[in-house]
Amino acid sequence: MALSPSSASLTVLLGLLLALTPLGTDMFLPAMPAIAHDLGAEPALVQLGLTAYFIGIAVGQLGWGPLSDRFGRRPALLAGCGVFLGASVGCMLAGSAHALIALRLLQGLAMSSGPVVARSIVRDMHAREQAARLLAQMQIVFAVVPIAGPLIAGALIDWTDWPAVFGFHAVTAAALATAVALGLTETAPGERSSIHPARIAASFGALLADRRFVAPLATLLCAQIGLYAFLANSSFALVGRSGVTAAGFGLLFAAVMVGHMLGAYHSSRWVGRRGVPRMLRFGTRLCATAGIAMAALAWSGASHWTAVVLPMMVYMYAFSFVLPHATALAMTPFPQAAGAAASLLGAGQFGLGAIVSAALGVLYDGTTRPMAAAVALAGITAVAAEWLRTRWARGASGSARGDD
Repeated sequence: MALSPSSASLTVLLGLLLALTPLGTDMFLPAMPAIAHDLGAEPALVQLGLTAYFIGIAVGQLGWGPLSDRFGRRPALLAGCGVFLGASVGCMLAGSAHALIALRLLQGLAMSSGPVVARSIVRDMHAREQAARLLAQMQIVFAVVPIAGPLIAGALIDWTDWPAVFGFHAVTAAALATAVALGLTETAPGERSSIHPARIAASFGALLADRRFVAPLATLLCAQIGLYAFLANSSFALVGRSGVTAAGFGLLFAAVMVGHMLGAYHSSRWVGRRGVPRMLRFGTRLCATAGIAMAALAWSGASHWTAVVLPMMVYMYAFSFVLPHATALAMTPFPQAAGAAASLLGAGQFGLGAIVSAALGVLYDGTTRPMAAAVALAGITAVAAEWLRTRWARGASGSARGDD
């Protein structure tokens, strides 16, 4: 039975599609030490499985958006779920770290279909505050995956071994494909875009030349550095330095994501009264505060896990005010290029994730200092980017109207 556009079931499905990318990240993190041990690989090599995944996500999103604009949202999602299923089975059977890295790249290419098409569907149905509200509600569902994912992964690893994590991914791919086939109606505009490379490049170029798109994207990317820094270093830093077990790491990661879920709830409730720009300013400023606090604790020599987890809980609470509202501002002016806009948003985020994870893999020194410094830098640059976005918006309108 087709899901109603205003139904909670559709919100849940879109939230789960949005959460495909963290599913591939957050269940992999607790498995990294076990993979390194079982495959006889150095931690830095296993961490390339995360980097390859981010590259796959970034590159894949550049394709799925235009494909969904041309062929429709449902066919794109069904194709993505099918490749996701095959890549996950391949990861289960991987006999070397290099094979696993290659399959993680393919997994990322496939799983990127979820968030880019989910964001496109939101723009098909809504704009600005209404889009931000639905995106924030989807973030509540989204946050369940990073909470449950590491816990499930830790339990599966303790019960069997790390291949079970990818078995869970395969089951998820099959379940989502079924839900899309049976419950999702097509929302793409009737006039379909061309997928000729020149037309796609022209569409991307037009978006990247437009401040209405670039300015909120810059704010989002700066804030997202903090999340990727935590993803890249947290498992080795906490499990190694603080003596946390794999299952314990899952609990701590879940605690961080509780902050994200609470922020998403408040974001969805407050945006109607306070508006998108105010929500965005609040989020960036709180990100900076949390990041600076984490860096100060790291450089003071604090080694207890609370010195990482508590500031990161606040950071993720604040990030829930940045992600949906920056996304809504970036996509609202471009209803006929929703897929292309969603592609560039996702590609930018995960391309950045690949760079940050690779850099912190090199800079990791057995302490939390590189990670904490990156989180602080993320918050500070997000505040600066949002200040510039506000000035540009006021200059374009000739007043502060709509940006107070």
